[in-house]
Amino acid sequence: MSDDENVWLRRIAANPGHSRWYVDRFRTMAERGADLAGEARLIDAMAPRGASILDAGCGTGRVGGRLVAAGHRVVGVDLDPTLIEAAQADFPGGDWRVGDLADLGLRERFDVVVCAGNVMAFAAPSTRREILRRFGTHLNPGGRAVIGYGAGRGYEFDDFRTDAAAAGLTEDMLLATWDLRPFTPSADFVVAMLSSSDTAG
Repeated sequence: MSDDENVWLRRIAANPGHSRWYVDRFRTMAERGADLAGEARLIDAMAPRGASILDAGCGTGRVGGRLVAAGHRVVGVDLDPTLIEAAQADFPGGDWRVGDLADLGLRERFDVVVCAGNVMAFAAPSTRREILRRFGTHLNPGGRAVIGYGAGRGYEFDDFRTDAAAAGLTEDMLLATWDLRPFTPSADFVVAMLSSSDTAG
């Protein structure tokens, strides 16, 4: 994969029906009663009531939509218009926008930036550090960015941690799952809670 190649866009180029398949997959899972709210439960627990939350790489809105239902104000951004259309249809209480996280420049600032669903591993390698930097600039004082993705996706955890530090983010806590299991060297998933020195409370 080229440093400038976004994995999600590559999949769409190879299979134009990929986004629609993804939407249908998660709708089917929800209809069958699958637990799709684990990430949202963690964010809700750590956020103040009525928090402003950026769902970065929001996809179909499955995380941000549940945070809206919990009383938070959510802006979701994703580069795939098909996924944004699904979020708007399924979770109309959120503010869903098409956009590239590498160019993120919103007027709003947020108490929490959540980036779930392996979004950071899908991002083009050349943009990852800039995306992390922009997460930091979009935080309110005392705010945190929470980023989770799996191993084996072309973005080593050590490289991610190096990029986060270079982007001005401080590592507050590392977990191995969204249900608070501790991170270990053998973990196959990381959930990083990060803060920005520029927005320290």
